[in-house]
Amino acid sequence: MFHYDLFGLKIDKLICYRRHIIHLVLFFLSFILIHCDSRGDERENKNALNLIRIDKSAIRPDDGDTFFYKDLTIRILGIDAPEIIHKEHGIFEDQPYGRKAAVMTINILRKAKIVEYLPFQNDKYGRLLAHVFVDGKLLAVYLIKAGLAYETVSYYGDNGFPGIAERILQAAHESPRPPFERPYKWRRRHQKRKWK
Repeated sequence: MFHYDLFGLKIDKLICYRRHIIHLVLFFLSFILIHCDSRGDERENKNALNLIRIDKSAIRPDDGDTFFYKDLTIRILGIDAPEIIHKEHGIFEDQPYGRKAAVMTINILRKAKIVEYLPFQNDKYGRLLAHVFVDGKLLAVYLIKAGLAYETVSYYGDNGFPGIAERILQAAHESPRPPFERPYKWRRRHQKRKWK
């Protein structure tokens, strides 16, 4: 058997080095594939353990950024969708696009294979603030891209979810401005306050 030298290395050693390089490359590729989900999953790995799966049959509609699940009222974090009639809250008329946002939200939730939420905390109205995922994608991003919600991250911060907040801000930056007034401004003019 002949051994040729190439730059002072025997061919046998070059073949051995090549195998080691191939093994290292395969190791790094597998590491990348494990840590980067190729399906476009928007859930952060560190938060995945805290996700709570929803039984879709127990979901009931409310409006574009809120829905009912069993005994919970879940308010989607990071967005503000147009209002619909809520007489108990002093809102006696629909904001333009309010019904459209509500229908889109419930349709997305019902058509998804997997619905999960990442709880944050309850707000002053007793609603559970949470990021909601449909088949691994942020529901907030769907609504922003459809022009049916404004982002609220720039007002309220990331609430401890910087990666998720960044995706919401990016979606808002890449999407056209919604064709309706910001809901908080609309509420100021249309909501009837209860006077004691």
